Formats: sequence, C-alpha cells, structure tokens
Amino acid sequence: MKINQLLEIMQKLRDPVNGCPWDVKQNFSTIAPYTIEEAYEVADAIEQGDMDSLKYELGDLLFQVVFHAQMADEVGHFNFDDVVQAVSEKMIERHPHVFQKNGPKLTAEQQTEAWEKAKSKEKVSVLDGIADNLPELLKAIKLTKYAAVIGFDWPNVEYVFDKLQEETDELKQAVNEGDQEHIQEELGDLLFVCANLARHLKIDPSTALRKANRKFEKRFRLVESKAKSLGQESDSFDLKTLDELWTQVKEDLKKS
Repeated sequence: MKINQLLEIMQKLRDPVNGCPWDVKQNFSTIAPYTIEEAYEVADAIEQGDMDSLKYELGDLLFQVVFHAQMADEVGHFNFDDVVQAVSEKMIERHPHVFQKNGPKLTAEQQTEAWEKAKSKEKVSVLDGIADNLPELLKAIKLTKYAAVIGFDWPNVEYVFDKLQEETDELKQAVNEGDQEHIQEELGDLLFVCANLARHLKIDPSTALRKANRKFEKRFRLVESKAKSLGQESDSFDLKTLDELWTQVKEDLKKS
C-alpha cells in the first residue's frame, strides 16, 4: 500500500542517526503550526477550485497526520494504525443509519443533529472538546452550534437579525460614551452575533470574510491604479476622488 511507503519515509526522516536533522528535532508543539497551515491551504485550494493543488495539499495534510503519529509511536503513545482504528470505530458508531442492518434512515439535517447529540453524551458539558486555540470566529460558531444541541438557540434567523440590531445599538451607545473597554466588549458581542448569523444562514463566516477581503483588495488596487494615473501621489490621495473611483470600479466590475 502507498500509505506504508509514506510511513516508511517518515520513519527514515525521524531516524536519530541517519534521518533529517530538522525532522528529528521537531516535536508536537513545533509541528502543530504547520498542521494548521496545511489545513488552511487545503481549504484555499478547494475555494479556488484547483484540483491539482488540492491533490498536493491533501498529501501535505496527510503527511502532518503521519508526522504526529510517528512521534507518538516513538514514545509509546499510539501509532498510525491506532489513529485509523480510532476514527474508523467512531465513524461506524456515529453512522448507525449506514452501518447497522435496518438502521434508521436520516436526512442530512437529521444526521447532523444526531451526530452532535451523540458527541454531547460523551461530555460533562456540551461545550467540552472545543479547542482553546481555534480561530475565534470558528470558535464562536462551535460554541453556538454545541449550545444549540440542548435547545439553546433562536428558532429562526429573524431573531438573530433582531439581536444584531440590538448589539449594533449597544455598540453605538458605547462609542458615544467613549469607554474603550466597553466599546471592545460591545464590538465583541456584535461579532459573536455575526458568527451566529452565519451559522443560521449555513455560511462559513471565515470563507465569507476571506472573499470579502479579496474583493476589497481587487477593487482597491484598481482604485489605487486609477488615482495614480490621474497624477495623484499615494501619500496624498484625495478622499472625494478615491470615493468616486471606488464607485466607478464597482460598476466596471459588475459589467465585466
């Protein structure tokens, strides 16, 4: 099997005598940032629709799993086979509608709900198991998603819009008061509701924000270029001109 070839490569890279000095030097903590980075690169390849890149990025992410498993094996915690066995058992247990004879037939939504309920039974609190170092936007999604398992959720998206308006008003009031700590708190509440809104709309907020960032960057670079062509220096752009160019660029991009 090809996976055995990869496992052998990893063993050789970690060999204390003949291995790669960089690979030998690493530990779980030093490798973790690379694991996160590779996951983001997988997501980026998917968003770009680049299947060639996705193939290689998935390979890089798989290598991260193999790397962690090898380090764990070296100190007697577990090995790659244990990782595969554990996830296989979990998948079978949490998909009785697939793997059990005459198992219940569920829709995708019902399966998601059943999955979360099954996970919650293994915890003291439904919020247990959420990693502290998750990106805060993703963490907000998970917190509200897990809380919803026991019914702590708005019944529909209209309630979230109402809460969004409430938090916007509270932020405006905090700004008027001028208390920076209070402003930070209210802004955090507003962002938290935005994340909750994304969950209700079934949209990944990180993806939405990434697309918004790219859209802004594309538009602003065009605005910047047009402003320079008018003879304006970058350190003294006229705001009125920039605003007019921004509107122009938006219209041009809509037509293209």
